Amino acid sequence: MHELSNLPNLGKVLSEQLEMVDIKTISDFKTIGSEKAFLRIKTIDNTACLNKLYALEGAIQNIRWHKLPKIRKDELKDYYRMIENSNLKLKRINQKDDHGKYS
Repeated sequence: MHELSNLPNLGKVLSEQLEMVDIKTISDFKTIGSEKAFLRIKTIDNTACLNKLYALEGAIQNIRWHKLPKIRKDELKDYYRMIENSNLKLKRINQKDDHGKYS
């Protein structure tokens, strides 16, 4: 069984995703932090959502994500929005126009 899956909010799938992005121990995870861990997961799972970020932060704090302080949730929400906005800009930059040229 994965060491990471002993933390709250981290089931089999999320624990496996962390290991896939080279976060293999609780110590690694706490050193890297929830935001950087989320960015790594986002590279292998484009559907990673805000709740996953909350789950990661809750795991680091050793609490269920529902019990995260509102101020921390707001910080994570702002971080998530920044990432999503950056992704949208990158997608627009990499899209071709009607003439097959990149914009």
